[in-house]
Amino acid sequence: MSHINQYLTKKTTIGLNVLSFLIPILIWCAVSYLPFIWHPQVEITDAGSSTYLQEGSRIEKAVFYQEAQDAMASNAVPPQGKLVNPIYLPAPDEVAAAMVTAFVTPPAQADGPWLHESLWQSVRTVFIAFFISSIIGIPLGLLCGFSQKIAQITQPFVEFFRYLPAPAFGPLVVAVLGIYDGPKIAIIVIGTLFQQILIIANTTRTMDLGLIEAGYTLGTNKLKSFFYVLLPAVLPDVYRDLRVLLGWAWTYLIVAELIGTTSGITWFIVQQARYQHFDNVYAGILLIGFIGLGTDILLYQLGKKLFKWKASI
Repeated sequence: MSHINQYLTKKTTIGLNVLSFLIPILIWCAVSYLPFIWHPQVEITDAGSSTYLQEGSRIEKAVFYQEAQDAMASNAVPPQGKLVNPIYLPAPDEVAAAMVTAFVTPPAQADGPWLHESLWQSVRTVFIAFFISSIIGIPLGLLCGFSQKIAQITQPFVEFFRYLPAPAFGPLVVAVLGIYDGPKIAIIVIGTLFQQILIIANTTRTMDLGLIEAGYTLGTNKLKSFFYVLLPAVLPDVYRDLRVLLGWAWTYLIVAELIGTTSGITWFIVQQARYQHFDNVYAGILLIGFIGLGTDILLYQLGKKLFKWKASI
């Protein structure tokens, strides 16, 4: 009989993981390279006798066909073109090439940062903000999960505050912290801290209370129970929560970097979109995903070494 949490071999797990990426890539390839699937526009390769069309421009298929029919009806040279997707959907090979060339292409503005500089600034912003959020959220979340009194005096306000959209604090944090990195870090902290407190508190409450009671039976007090019973029991699960919450920090990054002076990878994406270099836009977005996924894999492997007594993290 099949079970819900059926055990998978390592080979099967790797194969399914590869498939999870392969399926969307194949769909993207199909939409990009098979004209009969979508391709709603025509890229002009030869304007013919038309004064309306320009070589290299893209127009809707219906407009192109009408122009061609009108030219043929008047015995003029009809325009020529090829079916393409809109400019905002580049093909996978174009994006792959952009991910390489973007690192060696000088910025459009002479004083602008290179891509690797923008990426490093974004990574630094996320990890500084998440570190600040964690040094507050982890202890407070653990205490809320351990003590009902602390939970009752803390969680009502946290529950209220977590519904306030972090970007709404943009003008306030700029007024207080200036226009550079300070407000960006603050927005990510606001967006993750209160969620972090609640999630860690709920994780702490899932601990087997029998362990605490057994400690009291053996003569421990609350302080010793917290450090020697609760922490070893819940830290692996809290660590797993932090891996998820770090992903939330990345989702706030783009909004945060638009506050004050635009900076980091957001600056790169905005600039490339302004010049309609959408292959670079996709490259920038995918780079964020690769950095986030790579970080999560490293944290997963580190967790396996730190919490060897836990079967899964």
